[in-house]
Amino acid sequence: MHSPAEAIRPHHRFWPRRLPHRIQPPSTSLWTNLEVSARRYPDKAALVFFDRVTSYRQLLEQAERLAAHLAQAGVSAGDRVILLMQNCPQWVVAHFAILRANAVVVPVNPMNRAEELKHYITDPDVKVAICAADLAADLLQASSELPEDRRLAHLVVAHYHDAFGDRAELPAAWEPWLRTRHPLPAMPSGQVVDWAHALSCDAAPPGHDRQPADLCVLPYTSGTTGLPKGCMHTHASVMHNAMAASLWGNSTPENINLLVVPMFHITGMVVGMHTGVYTGSTLVIMPRWDRDLAGRLISAWRVTHWSNIPTMVIDLLASPQFDRYDLSSLVFIGGGGAAMPQAVAQKLQDLYGLRYAEGYGLTETAAPSHNNPPDAPKQQCLGIPFMSTDARVVDPDTLREMPVGEAGEIIIRGPSVFQGYWKRPEATEAAFVEFEGQRWFRSGDLGKVDEDGYFFITDRLKRMINASGFKVWPAEVEALMFRHPAIAEACVISTRDEYRGESVKAVVVLRQEARGQVSEQDIIDWCREHMAVYKAPRVVQFADALPKSGSGKVMWRLLQEQEGA
Repeated sequence: MHSPAEAIRPHHRFWPRRLPHRIQPPSTSLWTNLEVSARRYPDKAALVFFDRVTSYRQLLEQAERLAAHLAQAGVSAGDRVILLMQNCPQWVVAHFAILRANAVVVPVNPMNRAEELKHYITDPDVKVAICAADLAADLLQASSELPEDRRLAHLVVAHYHDAFGDRAELPAAWEPWLRTRHPLPAMPSGQVVDWAHALSCDAAPPGHDRQPADLCVLPYTSGTTGLPKGCMHTHASVMHNAMAASLWGNSTPENINLLVVPMFHITGMVVGMHTGVYTGSTLVIMPRWDRDLAGRLISAWRVTHWSNIPTMVIDLLASPQFDRYDLSSLVFIGGGGAAMPQAVAQKLQDLYGLRYAEGYGLTETAAPSHNNPPDAPKQQCLGIPFMSTDARVVDPDTLREMPVGEAGEIIIRGPSVFQGYWKRPEATEAAFVEFEGQRWFRSGDLGKVDEDGYFFITDRLKRMINASGFKVWPAEVEALMFRHPAIAEACVISTRDEYRGESVKAVVVLRQEARGQVSEQDIIDWCREHMAVYKAPRVVQFADALPKSGSGKVMWRLLQEQEGA
């Protein structure tokens, strides 16, 4: 099951016997996966959204019409196009339409506000965007505040309710959000068109010419300093993990996948959408998490595969309605972003015979770089290096490989690793190291390996907060907070949260004139208005001063240690 030249690693003893260690993905573009599935299964349900089904033939046709519209709007090969909406059928159509037009998808978190959205327009030099109607105002506000030559020129606006019918059973809290028809906003220096108008385009789409090495998606990830950076992924790097995840999960075209992990996020995009389309599966789409909707959908559609964040499973099992749901159709359940509590994993095994398979990966590795073998998972464990992938634990300073059980930085090498950060050569160079004569990606996470070759996370080298699987980068939150006129200094740290694992806390020094005039709640409210809600501090603590080192740097580690004491 492995090539003669390949070194035998300890984890190979636990490798699924049905699978090779390495794979050779198709030498075609991601668009071709949809084309092939639509030819094979034209009338099969590709997407399910509440009470409406989209077949593979319909998905292909809609994506081709939208691709033609994008070409008429001036999108050409290699151009970047923003995609901004919650999970919905239009997200999938738009994503494949951008690929069909030989362009590059810039997936943006719909929780971002206008101030944050400016960066996603200017950094990748975007002129065309596709967004949901409820988010159009923020996106256009961001565009209008930029210099004229940096603004958007064309916007396609989609309405969620166009993707479901009158009989759709929506969670009560979602009714106003999903059913409201927002009027099309005006864009003084460009054109705004409705989704239906864009899909009425009867021109032929441009010839499709993308090769494996061509850029296909530019998802953004933040870091310890500055603004988010675009991760350059090619058709080849995403194709590898789409195929590998299909094989690893023992997938067939008969799979019915619950897709609730956000598709703007690398895991939802690759393991959820691309793997499903590659396999020819049915994707049951949820726009956001709601435990009782999830229970109903799993029961009604006989969902077989569900990738998630552990907090979702915890929430569903705690529902007062839980005994009404039938989860017996599930054959695979797994995820990442946070550790699955042992008691909850045990409950899944006791009730359904399911072994929760945790995985690990980063935006830079196209989601999984590690995964637990479905037949031999370990709990609270990242798993073993994924297909075609190698990983080691090394001393961050000397790059010496650490012995079994000793902590060091996890480094990763494989075909799903990104090409580097968009327009950031220095950051790209710092993200890779030379080890054993090869180029390896530095994860920034500290971990250890046991005697079986399974990886466990121990700490973070990077300064980052993990709130229910959402990565929050303190430097980015601080940069946004400094725009508040009353804030002189701010330091963002994590605080324990029983449900989310971690939450965001800000220690704030107010300007002298604001003291006594501005409350902690005022700061919290302002943050929620100006940044994505998962980034906004849930706790604000005022201080007279922040601790600083001799060089004047804020000693955030000291504040973090005090918080954990």
